[in-house]
Amino acid sequence: MKFSHLLLCCSAIIPFTPGITRAGERSNTDWAVERVKSGLLEPMQKRHARFSRSRPIPREQRVRVETPAKDERGRQFMSWAVDVRFGDEWRESQTVGCVYRATGDIFVLVGEEYYPAKYLLGEEAKPVTGVCSRGASS
Repeated sequence: MKFSHLLLCCSAIIPFTPGITRAGERSNTDWAVERVKSGLLEPMQKRHARFSRSRPIPREQRVRVETPAKDERGRQFMSWAVDVRFGDEWRESQTVGCVYRATGDIFVLVGEEYYPAKYLLGEEAKPVTGVCSRGASS
């Protein structure tokens, strides 16, 4: 097989291969992890007083993200969970929620309701209905 034929075949297949992004583009998962870190975890750490009687900040945190889904209105979101480590053991799903790709809005689960992320940052917020729940076609 000639090199030009091989190159033509590869160039026709690669754009349709999942998980491979074009140069400069981030995958949905990478985007969601960075959005949760910059929009929720970093602001929470900044507002935590160093000398406080409140719960200390975790030694380590990791964000896990699920595959994209669509809510009841057809908007794409990705569910996420933050695992924390204070000592040697990881505590899974200490904070859970979802992030919307189109808007970048982050929601957190408090009890059985979803609130905007600003709620965990000390701002007033009311629960939002219809977010982070998979629609009938998802």
